[in-house]
Amino acid sequence: MATFAVPQQIPPVAEDCERLRKAMQDENAIISILTHRNARQRCLIRQTYAEKYGEDFFKPLQDELSGDFLRAVLLWTPHPAERDALLANEVTKKKHSAAHNHLVIMEIACTRTSRELFQVREDYHARYKRSLEEDIAYHTTGDFRKLLVPLVSTYRYEGGEVDMTVANSEANILQEKISEKAYNHDELIRILTTRSKAQLNATFKVYNDQFGHPLNKDLKKKPKDEYLGLVRATVQCLTCPEKYYEKALRLSMKGLGTTEETLTRVVVTRAEVDMKSIMEQYQLKNSVPLVQDIKSDTSGDYLATLLALVGQSSS
Repeated sequence: MATFAVPQQIPPVAEDCERLRKAMQDENAIISILTHRNARQRCLIRQTYAEKYGEDFFKPLQDELSGDFLRAVLLWTPHPAERDALLANEVTKKKHSAAHNHLVIMEIACTRTSRELFQVREDYHARYKRSLEEDIAYHTTGDFRKLLVPLVSTYRYEGGEVDMTVANSEANILQEKISEKAYNHDELIRILTTRSKAQLNATFKVYNDQFGHPLNKDLKKKPKDEYLGLVRATVQCLTCPEKYYEKALRLSMKGLGTTEETLTRVVVTRAEVDMKSIMEQYQLKNSVPLVQDIKSDTSGDYLATLLALVGQSSS
């Protein structure tokens, strides 16, 4: 659910389209309309705009807007599955560091529901005439490929039922493979890429209770190992995504400069999902509100867009 307040009286889609058509040089109007429409409404706006004016809504946006503000609007407007397909395709082209690319794919695979991930794969296939798994397999190597391909291929059980016999058995398997430093073992990857999130939570609790510390602590023995970093992030995204995203936001604004791409991606993809929990975790971890750090690190229309998406005003 979106964390911002949606006006009680939403104008008809045609009216939104007309206002947006007239407001292409009025950034405040664009922000006001789009950030207060849910995913379904934004899709209808785009569809109606194309039917009414004979062009994709993105074209005038790209003609009139620029920079981080443009990227935020372009990522916010599409259906979430289309957005994820675009993000996944973008990182398979290796425009960024390998570590960044791996994390984006892992986020999509681990924090979407099984149905949402299936829709991403469908959209990707329709858009690029290739499967998501095919492109990830082609553009990754070694242990990264071994983990990421099954992660994006999975269709996890979404219910809350768990099997404690399995949890006990698989906690021991995980401890054995980690103690052997067999971090890429087929059994470890099988557990992470096939079990439901409820089952994984039960397994990790058994691991903690039986061995006296969290599984992720044992995976920090080589903190600079990129593959182990990806495994740790996978565990966190599957069981406690708000902690993963809090860290991603914190690091995006830490020190000199801002990693706008990460900041934009996290805010846009989580605004309608769990932003409230992420903001609470951010406050708890950093003793300052997320909004305060966003205001300190961004400006202008980009700032106004981010604040609207996290449920704040720019005043």
